[in-house]
Amino acid sequence: MIARANAHVKYPCRFTLIAAANPCRCGYMTQPEQACNRAPLCGADYMGRISGPLMDRFDIRIEVPPVRFRDLNIPNDGEPSAAIAARVKAARQLQLDRLAEFETVHTNADMQGNVLEKFMKFDTEATTYLDRAAQKLDLTARGYHRIMRVARTIADLDQSGPTRKNHLAEAISFRLTQRDKS
Repeated sequence: MIARANAHVKYPCRFTLIAAANPCRCGYMTQPEQACNRAPLCGADYMGRISGPLMDRFDIRIEVPPVRFRDLNIPNDGEPSAAIAARVKAARQLQLDRLAEFETVHTNADMQGNVLEKFMKFDTEATTYLDRAAQKLDLTARGYHRIMRVARTIADLDQSGPTRKNHLAEAISFRLTQRDKS
């Protein structure tokens, strides 16, 4: 949606953006053995170049530590891709079934307004937890709703009926940077 003084124009657009960035200009801020001599200002200055409203539009933010050379030969004990793909397929089917009555809403990411309100009911513990997190992290309405959608997706991957506090906690953790966690 492009909004100008005299007009609002809506262009159709649907894409997935995946972005990556170093933690600071030199890239060593999070590596103790090669510590950045400007930390933590270097990281704050560097990441501060990305506007807050743009960062707010990222549903998931994950800091990935560098892989140490000695760890490259450690056997992979993670879940196989086929198992993950089956879980994702089942979660997508849950979303399609849940949202079948709506013409333009097919996934949790599409939920807005009344649809979001209808399907995002929490128990008292989860509601209190989300409200406290929203205050502590100074979330915008956009950030608050994005956490709700991601939590619902996590619950779907878990094959859980309701969205619980643990799903919200995981969704919130995906919006935090190291600075937020400390």
